[in-house]
Amino acid sequence: MPGDEASTPAPPSPAAPSAASAPLARAEQFIWLTARVLEQRRFAFHFLGGDPDPVDAALGSYLGEDGGYGHALDPDLRGPLSQPLHTAHALRILDGLGRCAGQRIERLCRHLSRVSTPEGALPLVLPAPRDYPAAPYHPVCDDPPGALLTTGPVVGVLHRNRIWHAWLFRATDFCWERVETLRHSHPYEIQSAVAFLDGAPDRARAAAAADRLGRLVRERRLAVLDPGRCEEYPASPGYAPGERLFPYDYARRPESLARGWFTDEEMRRSLDFLAAEQQPDGGWPVRRRAWAPGSSLERRPIATLEALLTLRAYGRPLGTADEPGGVSLPGPGRPR
Repeated sequence: MPGDEASTPAPPSPAAPSAASAPLARAEQFIWLTARVLEQRRFAFHFLGGDPDPVDAALGSYLGEDGGYGHALDPDLRGPLSQPLHTAHALRILDGLGRCAGQRIERLCRHLSRVSTPEGALPLVLPAPRDYPAAPYHPVCDDPPGALLTTGPVVGVLHRNRIWHAWLFRATDFCWERVETLRHSHPYEIQSAVAFLDGAPDRARAAAAADRLGRLVRERRLAVLDPGRCEEYPASPGYAPGERLFPYDYARRPESLARGWFTDEEMRRSLDFLAAEQQPDGGWPVRRRAWAPGSSLERRPIATLEALLTLRAYGRPLGTADEPGGVSLPGPGRPR
């Protein structure tokens, strides 16, 4: 009879996003669970309105008596000794805090002068009186040459912060010579070249050099332009099978000179891929070759911070309270 039929239930309404499902909240749980104190402090500063002083204090524990940084600040080089890779990492952190200045930087530049090669550049790894564990892709030799991989990021950050020191003159000349004569390279070296160019004072010269590097990246397929077809972009010699770089790896922020290398669609696809790479545990993966459990564990929170900072720089939603439809997160203040 009419009216006896069971009524069809209405489809359920989409669930509102919860704090637990937001990318930033999931990453926060991962950070507290796995990260070193330094990465925990950095996360609190950048995303929870934390103060910069605790980050500075945590970074200070890696500072050596010689003015350089050691103690596995970069997880691929273990042991207490100061190394250029640690210095580059420390300067990126200080740059993010807005504290790349003062006597600490003056002392660091004096240290860089002492450890530079005859051409005024930084080697990849400094020889040491005794061996400490290091990633096999960072070999140690007795007389290492200067490397753009370490010199470029250090010089770029110092210039961006308007630091002037005698060490910078020859180191800058080294970077210009290497960048402007690159014919064969690999993704991480190109990344370091971008770090230099983004801070170089001569902006016209930097733009011209970046334009040539961008053509090199595309011609040599050094960036995965379509994440759905990764197999068409072979890994560089010596890299792990899945160790490829994407447009966002070169242009970490939209104001980078490397942003002009890629179309809007290519950049959108790479950022979609980056956002989707968040793992069930809330962290982002590390693509480089795993060589020690401790190093791999320490690097994932660093990769997670870099992913979050890049996504936020491009306006991608992370689920913070100041985003449309975002959710509130516990913490002392609004994200920076």
